[in-house]
Amino acid sequence: MSLRDLAGLVLLGAIWGASFLFIRVAAPAVGPALLMELRVLLAGLALLACVVALRLPVGALRSRWKQFLVLGTLNAAVPFTLIAASELHIPAGLAAILNSTTPIWTAIVSALRLGEAFPPRRILGLGLGVVGVATLMGWSPVPLTLKVVLAVGASLLAAVFYAFGSVYAARMSRDVPPLVLAVGQQLGAATVLLPLAGATLPDAWPGPAAVYSILGLSFLCTAVAYLIYFPLIARVGPTRTLSVTYLVPVSGILWGAIFLGEPITPGMVGGLVLILVSVLFVTDVRARAARSDPARAAAPGTAASRLRG
Repeated sequence: MSLRDLAGLVLLGAIWGASFLFIRVAAPAVGPALLMELRVLLAGLALLACVVALRLPVGALRSRWKQFLVLGTLNAAVPFTLIAASELHIPAGLAAILNSTTPIWTAIVSALRLGEAFPPRRILGLGLGVVGVATLMGWSPVPLTLKVVLAVGASLLAAVFYAFGSVYAARMSRDVPPLVLAVGQQLGAATVLLPLAGATLPDAWPGPAAVYSILGLSFLCTAVAYLIYFPLIARVGPTRTLSVTYLVPVSGILWGAIFLGEPITPGMVGGLVLILVSVLFVTDVRARAARSDPARAAAPGTAASRLRG
């Protein structure tokens, strides 16, 4: 991997980690549904402009609009909103760690839906993941109230939705260009979220911090992130790009500590280590390297690109 690609990978991890920071700032000001409606709509329009500029075929956006509604629901609208709702009650760093369980859930869903093997190595990884989440809960940086427990559950449920979205996106990616798939996902999610967002408009205009966070979440953490991600897939392959899995929660913790003053506790570090080790066991990166499919990995529902709030 060249220095340029390594820098791109680190930058991508930092950008996706920052999404949890932006959500933590903006969600209390505008509400989870409206925040995510603005995110996917603005990002979708920005990516659509890129698709048009690159003269990529956009016929699939019209002919497969029903599938994009399903994809947008599974892989953006529902999980994005769940994460935003959870960050009303838990720190950004904790939400980032919980989101890193996504590859574990994806392996489980793939085993159930696609008939993929679930050998003892993956079972061990699953067990480590459970211990990691339990460690986070037991040594939580916030008081373990009912709201916090429900928030943690919402974050984990978001990861489950990402897993189902991954399987669905993998099927669509066989004959739809990745960037077009990303546009369809965002615009599909915007359509699904529109009624809920309209029903939960805030009473007051958000302050500057919330506005900047919305813009950062939409353009930087979504649109720009995809434009970094797809060239990385093409240059270094899906397996190496998958290593961003390990960078996102770390950057999420650091951004929360630097800008929001969130504590970094031993429980967070211990839980993060256990979860990332479990991801290593469950995803079995070495085996994937021999059989990886670049087109499939480039879909917006794959392991690397799902790891944003």
